[in-house]
Amino acid sequence: LIGTGVAGASYPARARASAAAATARPDGRFLIRIDATDIGTGARTALWQVAADALGVPPERVEIQIGDSDLPPAGVAGGSMGTSSWSWAVIRACEALRDRLRETPGGVPPDGEVTAEVSTADEVREQPALPRYAYGAHFAEVRVDVDTGEVRVNRMLGVFAAGRVVNPTTARSQLIGGMTMGISMALHEEGVLDERYGDWVNHDLATYHITGCADVERIEAYWLDEQDSELNPAGVKGIGEIGIVGTAAAITNAVHHATGVRIRDLPIRLDKLIGPSPLA
Repeated sequence: LIGTGVAGASYPARARASAAAATARPDGRFLIRIDATDIGTGARTALWQVAADALGVPPERVEIQIGDSDLPPAGVAGGSMGTSSWSWAVIRACEALRDRLRETPGGVPPDGEVTAEVSTADEVREQPALPRYAYGAHFAEVRVDVDTGEVRVNRMLGVFAAGRVVNPTTARSQLIGGMTMGISMALHEEGVLDERYGDWVNHDLATYHITGCADVERIEAYWLDEQDSELNPAGVKGIGEIGIVGTAAAITNAVHHATGVRIRDLPIRLDKLIGPSPLA
């Protein structure tokens, strides 16, 4: 049986206060320091590009230091707030450095450096209270085995409006990664609690199932060119979660289209389809 489904998605576009420092060196290079964290999302690359743009110099003249508690403090990587929070601080630090260089006679001393460090705490706190969200539309096609009830996802498509995309390569990876996690949410992931002892029965990857490469047959992600002046200096929205939140609903709708069975309790296990289905 073949079915198709669609679902909308939204996720808050928020930012946390962060601090960053920008340093100009005598050799014409720049150092950006911020205690951001790159957990594989490409944050280091994105901040490198943002800093180069803010300084108006080629990226090869910019060095990024992150992931050290000795650096200016910044928020954690989570809640789709990483790039929006960190880039805000990096841009403000670079702007402050440019102002300081203009005020420094002769520019950077031959035997010294010029540094500017800023915090966005006041600016973030004073930001007007407006609804800020990333949006997405998820499309799924599934096939359901008539005899066993096994569900497989033939293909998935996600289209998003998530502000300025700093790096298309890493952004695509995040979005399809999120959609893959959404497939996992729809078909595999389930915490089973032993009510007698209050402990999890499936507390390891041998028993807690997640999506593997074989479960992802065809998955595509695209985005619209969106500009929003009420976000942050970089105009970015977080994309860590927006790829996840609509995927399971799209797959569940596709399963309903294929079988006539409406699943409202994830994951979509075989017994949920075989028992109530008129095809059983």
